[in-house]
Amino acid sequence: MRTHHVDVKGRPVDGQTRCVHYRTELDVVAIRFSCCGEYYPCHLCHAETADHPARPWPLAEQRGAKAVLCGVCGHELEIREYLGVTACPRCAAGFNPRCALHADLYFEVARDGS
Repeated sequence: MRTHHVDVKGRPVDGQTRCVHYRTELDVVAIRFSCCGEYYPCHLCHAETADHPARPWPLAEQRGAKAVLCGVCGHELEIREYLGVTACPRCAAGFNPRCALHADLYFEVARDGS
C-alpha cells in the first residue's frame, strides 16, 4: 500500500499504516526495517510477509537514520527522535505508548540505558 510518499509492505488496512495486528487510533507509524530498508506497520507484518528474518537497527547505524513514518502526515522521523516523543513532531498525532514495550524488536538499545 502506498501512503503519502512511501510504499508500506505487510498487511496494512488503511492509509495511516494501521495493520491487521495493530489498528487502534494510536497505531499510526510504520517502521523501516534495517534488514531490507522497507517500511512495515509492525514486526508481525514483517514476519508474515518478508522473505527474510527481521534485524533490529544496530546502534552504530541509528544516528540520522529516518526509520519511522507517521501514517497521519507522512513525516519521517529519525530513530532517536521517535524514541523520545509520544506524538508526531509535525502533526501532533499521538503514537501508541505500548509500542515502547517492544521497541527492541526494531531498534538495538544500549545496555546502560543510554
